[in-house]
Amino acid sequence: MTERKKASDFPQEILKLFDGYVHGHIERRDFLEGAARVVGGGAAALAVLDALQPTYAWAQQVAVDDARIRQEYVTYPSPDGSGTMRGYMAVPAGATESKPCVLVIHENRGLNPYIEDVVRRFAAADFVALGPDALTPLGGYPGNDDEGRTLQSQLDREVMMQDWMAAFRFLRDHEATTGRIGAVGFCYGGGVVNELAVRMPDLGAGVPFYGSPAALEDVPRIQAPLMINLGGLDERINAQYPAYEEALRAHGKVFTVHIYEGANHGFHNDTTPRYDVEAAALAQRRTLEFFERHLR
Repeated sequence: MTERKKASDFPQEILKLFDGYVHGHIERRDFLEGAARVVGGGAAALAVLDALQPTYAWAQQVAVDDARIRQEYVTYPSPDGSGTMRGYMAVPAGATESKPCVLVIHENRGLNPYIEDVVRRFAAADFVALGPDALTPLGGYPGNDDEGRTLQSQLDREVMMQDWMAAFRFLRDHEATTGRIGAVGFCYGGGVVNELAVRMPDLGAGVPFYGSPAALEDVPRIQAPLMINLGGLDERINAQYPAYEEALRAHGKVFTVHIYEGANHGFHNDTTPRYDVEAAALAQRRTLEFFERHLR
């Protein structure tokens, strides 16, 4: 297995360039040119880009055959979106009663192994969990994040939002669940959680990780309590939050913001060097406690 690198192994300027690249703000060529100026040449820049790519084997905290869970791929209707969607579902093994549920919303690259493992983590913690694949209408997650990002950029954002709302309803109404549903999302998925809080008044709790806030004019429609997780070094996303917090506070919404100092955007994703083991563990524990409090 590739040796695990940490964010501290890279200049922060490189990590900012990489953030711009993976979110489509700059092209691959722009990343390589900028990185070359920092690390001293094109060959070194290519090596840095390779080192920052995900290593999927790292993303298995709960094995597929873990005795605590049962897992399967499911399909469900999305009549106002893409028609039929596919997702990865995990439930507590041996459950004899309905459980609260968690909708796990992926980043801007489809249902990759990291997100599937997050689904299993919630099932192992006694929730029913579903991780939809927004790339279903394009054949599903293609097996690597670069292609996944390209595919997801081709999808209409409102159609995708309808697909997420369909997943919400499918999970909420599933016979294995109590109908109490929380949503957690990462990066693009964090933004979806904020939007679900606007659009789905029966959302029980929302936990966005470093995702775009909802439109300020929509804040009055939010009913769910929110727990927002931000990386202290994530200047791009964090700059959007003071106004959002002010609006949430002005309208009497229930919310908490946790900023993990020294952590980068993507710190929860344990397949890349931006992973921060301490921040991720603390954020995951807080997320479970938050869902226990509001959904159980």
